[in-house]
Amino acid sequence: MKRHKKINPKSIKTYSFNERPTKSQLEAFAKVPASNWTMEDFIDGLPQFLKANELKGLISDIESAKDKRRQCILMMGAHSLKVGLAPVIIDLIDNGFITHLALNSACVIHDYEFAFYGRSSEDVGDTLQSGMFGMVSETPEFLHEVVSRASGNEGLGTILGQSFIEADPELIEVSIFAAAVRNEIPVTVHVAIGADTIHQHPDFDAKKWGKLSGEDFLILAESCKDLNDGGVVINLGSAVILPEVFLKALNLARNIHGKIGNFSAANLDMIQHYRPLTNVVNRPTLPDGKKYTITGHFEILIPLIAWALKENP
Repeated sequence: MKRHKKINPKSIKTYSFNERPTKSQLEAFAKVPASNWTMEDFIDGLPQFLKANELKGLISDIESAKDKRRQCILMMGAHSLKVGLAPVIIDLIDNGFITHLALNSACVIHDYEFAFYGRSSEDVGDTLQSGMFGMVSETPEFLHEVVSRASGNEGLGTILGQSFIEADPELIEVSIFAAAVRNEIPVTVHVAIGADTIHQHPDFDAKKWGKLSGEDFLILAESCKDLNDGGVVINLGSAVILPEVFLKALNLARNIHGKIGNFSAANLDMIQHYRPLTNVVNRPTLPDGKKYTITGHFEILIPLIAWALKENP
């Protein structure tokens, strides 16, 4: 049997530890929290590694965008509302941290139901078998009647927000649409025909909803202009629709206005999906922007970020 040659480890070369670069050092370790810490203390006490650093960077960039009067666009899926974040989002709008809300159209349904009835969402499994999923009457009747009366070139989100304010339900203070209109910031709704329960109802006018949502796309594209040099865009839980819409809106804005760069893009979600990573974070920020991808639950991340922003306005 042939005997094969082996390397001789006694021939290795070494060098001093003091000459070796290191990526981790004690100065970057977490600080032990104290009972009298403020939120600023907590953020400063996080370890200076990985997602803790990204969280600090995102908070700092939102603060900077406000100071520089650049856009901070929050793109949201409806799950953000269903887990109770409306009061926090509204407070961020009231304090100037959010300057544009871009929403999928399921947000319309939940925002209306929370403002008018104080509750929303249903168990799909319980109603799907009988064909009664999404078949309440009040929600589509109100929303379709508002859209049927709309005229001119207004955007869908503003029309709906104004209609909520005029109806003045008892719980109007929890409506993010009303908050956006009250603060005179854009709230845009990006409809995917057939994706929402109200599209099942006979009064749904796809042409009218599509036309108004098209106006909102143009409003979003114009807002993208003011991302340049210090703006922030955050995608909160939209896996497909808003990342795709944002990519085209940004492209349209660049085509008309020229360079739009040096801004920050963040994806906050429980899972990091392909389209948000590619179409919000990676491609749009080339070559000089900042990228943040923080995985976690909205109901924890957003109040934490909001607290940090409020403590250092």
